[in-house]
Amino acid sequence: MFWYQEELDRLDKEKKELEYVPDMVFYGSSSFNLWNDIPELFKEYKPINLAFGGSTLAACSWFYKQNFKGLHPKAIMIYAGDNDLGDGRHPEEIVLFFKTLLTQIREDYGGIPVTFVSIKPSPSRWYLEGSIRYTNSNIEEITELDENFHFIDIYKATLDISGKPNSDYFLEDGLHLNKKGYKVWFDVISKHSESFPQLQVH
Repeated sequence: MFWYQEELDRLDKEKKELEYVPDMVFYGSSSFNLWNDIPELFKEYKPINLAFGGSTLAACSWFYKQNFKGLHPKAIMIYAGDNDLGDGRHPEEIVLFFKTLLTQIREDYGGIPVTFVSIKPSPSRWYLEGSIRYTNSNIEEITELDENFHFIDIYKATLDISGKPNSDYFLEDGLHLNKKGYKVWFDVISKHSESFPQLQVH
């Protein structure tokens, strides 16, 4: 996984340059990494964005210790899994990767709120629709086993009236969100403030 090194170095540098102690960690792939408004939108929660481009849930788990070293978050929000599916991973593998990551977090931080933002539908990966739905539903089931794990479904909110990914929410690549798409995400996340009760979203 050497191809992540530049991104990991960037995260390490940003941690060192942070002028406050972060309470909330955003972690995962480019859908969070490219959400440039996170520091402003969630500023009252003292966030740090540790997402790195191209990452998979497997990579999030693999580099977890390195990325979270020295941090003591009160809540963690995760978006990943998109790229695992794009790489041809089976949904059940992805669920296992996530369970491993959640176990790592629980070992280090106990019962802090951990939220998973569902894997989004996108025009460029619509051929994976069934796998995305299956992965999301299996990860959502973990909420029944862990009272401090929460699942936020952004899937439906990014579909158009025909039930396909709304192209108005995506960049030209058909994969990453534009400002409209991120506005939808924020609106949905804001309605799930119970997902991180110590850090109420207003």
